[in-house]
Amino acid sequence: MTRCGVTGPIDLRGLIAQALQMGDELHNRNRAATSLFLRELAPALVEAAPAHAAQVLRFAGGNDHFFLNPAMAAAKVSTDAARGVPGSSLVVAMARNGTDFGVQLSGLGDRWFTGPAGVPDGLYLGAYGPADANPDIGDSTITETSGLGGFAMAAAPAIVKFVGGEVGDAITATRSMYEITLAEHPAYQIPGLGFRGTPVGIDVALVARTGLLPVVNTGIAGRVAGTGPGGRGTGEPARRGVHCRVERARIR
Repeated sequence: MTRCGVTGPIDLRGLIAQALQMGDELHNRNRAATSLFLRELAPALVEAAPAHAAQVLRFAGGNDHFFLNPAMAAAKVSTDAARGVPGSSLVVAMARNGTDFGVQLSGLGDRWFTGPAGVPDGLYLGAYGPADANPDIGDSTITETSGLGGFAMAAAPAIVKFVGGEVGDAITATRSMYEITLAEHPAYQIPGLGFRGTPVGIDVALVARTGLLPVVNTGIAGRVAGTGPGGRGTGEPARRGVHCRVERARIR
């Protein structure tokens, strides 16, 4: 839930669940979620600021990723609830800073385990190419940590036009993530998989055992400061830098 002025609480989990069934995966595709969110806010905006409501709605409606920030907040709250379980190898956070890719585990407190961030593989805008890309950056991988984004790609087949690949690749990506997660989300369901819950709860023990890495949907930042995004694609944590270190720490 999030509280928003005169509207009262907004059920973000329910909204995300509905958006998944409308073709979003809540990381690189937020079109349905943004529309649903604005539908919730619009009456209150008109009542609270009738002179400015149109301007606000026009601004929000002009950004298909407007809902990404509420989605990240909802994801962070849900993963934080799993922190502090003694001996647990469950991943509760993933983030990148353009240099390193880091993870935190439920049973190891606030310690970060890091490795080199990779350059995403995807579609580039205009004349941009891999040589113009910065290593992966941002904290939006909290969506994947909670079973959304790359883990829910089977719910959003249209996203392949945005990140590259074929529709079958999106389905394969989601199916493979069931092999490294501990559960299926009870609320976030994928119609194309018979309403199966999205894979959730990354276990580094399963990552080490299978060799599979989390699938991450991401933007591709330009290597030169000020150039903005160069495209969209998918990435993964550094295999040797992150997961081997995490597994050694867990075993100790």
